[in-house]
Amino acid sequence: MTCRYQLRSAILAAALVLGSTADGWAQDAGADAADERALEIHDAVLTIDSHDDIPFDFATDAVDPLDAPRQVNLQKMRAGGLDVAFFIVYVGQTERTPANYLQAQADAITKFDAIHRMAGELYPDLIEIAYSADDVERINASGKLVAAIGIENGYVIGQDISLLERYHELGARYVTLAHNGHNDIVDSAQPRANLGDGLAEHGGISEFGAEVIAEMNRLGIMIDISHISRDAALDAIRLSRAPVMASHSNARGLTDHVRNLDDESLLALRDNGGVMQTTAFAGYLKEATAAEREATVAALAEFGLEGFGDWFSLSEGERDRLEARLGEIGYADVGNLIDHVDYAVELIGIDHVGLSSDFDGGGGIVGWFDAADTANVTLELVRRGYSEEEIAKLWGGNLLRVWQEAERVAAQSPPREN
Repeated sequence: MTCRYQLRSAILAAALVLGSTADGWAQDAGADAADERALEIHDAVLTIDSHDDIPFDFATDAVDPLDAPRQVNLQKMRAGGLDVAFFIVYVGQTERTPANYLQAQADAITKFDAIHRMAGELYPDLIEIAYSADDVERINASGKLVAAIGIENGYVIGQDISLLERYHELGARYVTLAHNGHNDIVDSAQPRANLGDGLAEHGGISEFGAEVIAEMNRLGIMIDISHISRDAALDAIRLSRAPVMASHSNARGLTDHVRNLDDESLLALRDNGGVMQTTAFAGYLKEATAAEREATVAALAEFGLEGFGDWFSLSEGERDRLEARLGEIGYADVGNLIDHVDYAVELIGIDHVGLSSDFDGGGGIVGWFDAADTANVTLELVRRGYSEEEIAKLWGGNLLRVWQEAERVAAQSPPREN
């Protein structure tokens, strides 16, 4: 399976970059009918990855968005046929003090500025920021890549709800209500003992959090329930007047990880009209055995790596060999990702499932380790029997619908009372 994904990644990337016809690709590569069809579909549908992290020095001389050695850069988006990426304004949880609130807000602005610098100053001919669902389709039709913006961790508003309007003006179109650690809005799925967190602080969404959700609905910011506790997710779904999203989560019924959504949450998400963006994060896709974990560490060590963060210190050939080794070990792969898609589609329907990578934030699996491999996901969907219409929904149609609904609710909302 590993070799198959690596081979198809190279073939699909080359075909997409060079504009090869599906017939030529099939003839040159000896691909079967399913592979040929996968290329046609991948080239035709709008592909959206709802979660790609960036560092604080993004869009500087240190981290060039065009070709930096990262899982997502503009060249890799083109090579893999990834049309749209949500670049993430992530700020980690710290102790809730006035000084730390201000620092978190300053850190958020640093990342907003970086995304705007990428699209507005460095590469305006290659990528443009979308402020609406219609913008996504317009920019894509123009031939440019599309940047959208999400905030990961509502901590960046501290206790000042008015900051949501400022972040919305800067382009934020979803907010993950928490990250690892409780904040003033909501309980996290992963409390931080070093910050004094108990299992729960608010019992779900706080009173302030309910106000935050109402303000997000008013502004048209999608509510993201990834990273928050089960009770908080159910509260958010109940309180929101617009469909909610889970920007990077999987099905807990398949892999029992606290970051995944259980069946009750998924069914509530369906009834709310929302979408779960299935994610390529190995630990959320399958529970590795002790032997697999040990073998993974040993494989990384063979190549002089202490962790996956050093992946791009390797040559392309070394990365291919290491990925092949990981496949032999049983590391999570594209098949495991689509297992979660299958599970969710069976439970809540094709209209409520999407795709995300969590690249440069811990994501990356055999067959989809960076944006250049994106077509491998479509290949696996085709091999599972999904139609072009269904794949279009999974790759972006469902998320765009939720975004449009958030905009509709905002348009019908009265002004905020001060």
